[in-house]
Amino acid sequence: MSPVFGHGRLRLYLLKLLEESPRHGYEVIRLLQDRFLGVYSPSPGTIYPRLARLESEGLVTHELIKGKKVYSLTDKGRAELERRMDELAELEEEISASASEFAREVQQDVRQTVRSLREELTQAARTVRDQNKAAKDTWKETTEGTKEEWQRQMEHWREQTHAWKEEWRQNWEDAWRTATGTRDDVARLKLERLLSTFVEDVRRSATKAHLDEADLAVAEALLDETKERLRQEAFQNPKA
Repeated sequence: MSPVFGHGRLRLYLLKLLEESPRHGYEVIRLLQDRFLGVYSPSPGTIYPRLARLESEGLVTHELIKGKKVYSLTDKGRAELERRMDELAELEEEISASASEFAREVQQDVRQTVRSLREELTQAARTVRDQNKAAKDTWKETTEGTKEEWQRQMEHWREQTHAWKEEWRQNWEDAWRTATGTRDDVARLKLERLLSTFVEDVRRSATKAHLDEADLAVAEALLDETKERLRQEAFQNPKA
């Protein structure tokens, strides 16, 4: 756990989050991850027992909404928070400083990664050019080649060159967005990478499968269910 949350401080910050808006346990975990840029990621085994303890002390209460426990602050909880406002202000300053320090470390890591990536891609491009030059020279020397084959080889070389340039551009944009973007920008970038990996994995699985109309209907239903669960559980805007 981050040293920001010393003895009793996580308890205090949970009261602060619930004072902002009623939330269920998963929302609390997600907010803590966002505010620490993913560096501090508490487990359900850390958060839920503490929420239960706060409720047993009368500081929070809950109601079931769509099968989920949504916690909110009681008058006693607000009084506890008001009494510790000075301590809360100090805690939030430390959280802000911790996040700023992490951002600086990320920027340094990104700069180093970009330098390494540039060197690797430059070497890769040189290798591709050398390989293609050798391939073209070899093809010219053989008597069994045809003009059509030569055109295919040239098209393949152009596609490789374009793919390399596109990869370099994408990696540079990702690195820059990670270093300079807001927490929302970083989160969206991570989500785009997860979605890209998910789609590629599904595509590979689909190419190996023998699909009929029933299989496609099942796949469509699963995708719709997944989309709806993401919309309800992950993409809901925080309540005002």
